[in-house]
Amino acid sequence: MRILGTAGHVDHGKSTLIAALTGTHPDRLKEEQEREMTIDLGFGWLTLPNPESTQGIGEEIGIVDVPGHRDFIENMLAGIGGIDAALLVIAADEGVMPQTREHLAILDLLQIPSGVIVITKIDLINDNDWMGLIESDIRAAVKNTILQDAPIIRVSSRTRSGLDQLVTTLSDILKQKPARPDLGRPRLPIDRVFTMSGFGTVVTGTLIDGHLSIGDEIQILPSGLTGRIRGLQTHKKKEEQALPGSRTAVNISGISTEQIQRGEALVLPNQYIPTRRVDARFRLLKDIASPLKHSSEVKAFIGASETIGTLRLLDTEELAPGEEGWIQLELRDPIVAVRGDKYILRRPSPSETLGGGVIVDAQPKNRHKRFDNEILKSLSSLAQGSPADILFEAALALQVASTDEIIKRSRLGTETAKDALNELLKNGRLIALEDDPSDRLIIAKPHWNNSQIKTQEWVNDYHGQFPLRRGMPREELKSKLKLSPRVFNAIIKRLVALNVLSEAGSFVAKPGHEIRFDNGQQAQVATLMQKFVQNPFAPPSVKECKAEVGEEILNALIGLNQLVAVSSEVVFRKQDYDLMVKKINEILEAKRQISLAEARDLFGTSRKYAQALLEHLDAVGVTVRADDYRKLRK
Repeated sequence: MRILGTAGHVDHGKSTLIAALTGTHPDRLKEEQEREMTIDLGFGWLTLPNPESTQGIGEEIGIVDVPGHRDFIENMLAGIGGIDAALLVIAADEGVMPQTREHLAILDLLQIPSGVIVITKIDLINDNDWMGLIESDIRAAVKNTILQDAPIIRVSSRTRSGLDQLVTTLSDILKQKPARPDLGRPRLPIDRVFTMSGFGTVVTGTLIDGHLSIGDEIQILPSGLTGRIRGLQTHKKKEEQALPGSRTAVNISGISTEQIQRGEALVLPNQYIPTRRVDARFRLLKDIASPLKHSSEVKAFIGASETIGTLRLLDTEELAPGEEGWIQLELRDPIVAVRGDKYILRRPSPSETLGGGVIVDAQPKNRHKRFDNEILKSLSSLAQGSPADILFEAALALQVASTDEIIKRSRLGTETAKDALNELLKNGRLIALEDDPSDRLIIAKPHWNNSQIKTQEWVNDYHGQFPLRRGMPREELKSKLKLSPRVFNAIIKRLVALNVLSEAGSFVAKPGHEIRFDNGQQAQVATLMQKFVQNPFAPPSVKECKAEVGEEILNALIGLNQLVAVSSEVVFRKQDYDLMVKKINEILEAKRQISLAEARDLFGTSRKYAQALLEHLDAVGVTVRADDYRKLRK
């Protein structure tokens, strides 16, 4: 799935062109239709031809229509970042205009892979010399930009002249571009939020870096709200799965529209961490009136997000128009970004596009010292995409995976990948969860931090809910964390080694956790235990114990080994149980066997208690039944 985006000056016919190409007018707002001017993002879709297909039908592509008026350029930025190719639209009767140049600059800063220049409204011009001048002016404007070699197509949306040629040209251009990769970590920058009757909350955006499926648990970042995918649509068609690069509408359950804002990102849980600081390469546009100074306040546009930030120049006191430099952005609001994301900066007032570039580190640990050669050297390395960075991105996408899986995803050579892996393990960006170096489980530091926090939260919550229990059952914790047995066991083992957790049999607890009774509970326990003293071999039943102290205290006494449960109905005090087992062993060693009646008479108890004890000893492997007798198990 590929996405086209329009660009160009207001009233140059972008929306009319999309309507002519797709049959769908992208202006959806009443105000847009009344004013005949695009204010917010609009969308359409088109099926390209494919002569090689038996039916002549090729790929279906989406088109994002953006506002051309300077008052709405920030709405334009919310939708232009995820496109595969651009349609730079220029009206034949006006030629290159101010917003043409600003939109072209934005396309160039975002390094949109390819595009077509469309001269519209040619039905208004009958002068070939004029059209020649327009094309010459356009070629001069796009010189030294990503569109300098783009084809120029003349069209009329009214007469449909040139539309077939435009569609064929688009098809040829997109054939040369690879499909969006599926990195296994889907991210949908949200550019629209609305409610559909009978469905509920719907968000839309251009899906990147992975796929989404119906039923997936999702997270909205940076808010952290979680929900589930009820439905997916691409171009108003229901889909079971949305693929990278597609314009996608996601119907979400569990979150209301009021809780979501444009600029947030829909992701799968535990794959992304919001950030308020990014390191980036920045280029200041050459037609900016004055140099850009350190600590300037800017508006940052990344994905569909928009926030205020402070621009820190790391390698110069100021940037002159047309110059590049290293910057660190300190953002007012958290965003979701990764290395390689493109961004645009604008001046808040008076509004103008300053420049943009590419993020090289979306999670810098510190506020960098300026003019630090080591930091500048590190940023240059990140910009080049070192093997360690590539391997780290692969590990981040896989969350927890074996060494072989990470190396395969990175597509690095084996020896290069192993060197990069050792570097990442040494500096702590990756963590080994197993000892065997041949094919151990590896987890990226952000995922490890998240796993540790979530595990501790579940265990602490369990202690809070059940303070009189030894800990949280391992199987229950594994189910809560939704981990495979191998990954779960590896994570728990490491957390125990780090003294973050403790283990006791099939239970997990926080270190130092002890079962403690308060004064009221101690009094209840004392009353109950006195009844065991009075009748050691015919003590209160489980039901009677629960009535006396409650289920939680009874389980705590069993957990503390003060009581021993020999069946679902019978418990003994530990010292009484030990005495009974000792006496039965003595008889078995002397007589080789013991009957139920003999055991009953030995302790002066009833059949119920004797039978429960003997069946328990069978179950734990002390005795074995032979007809009506028990013998020692060999």
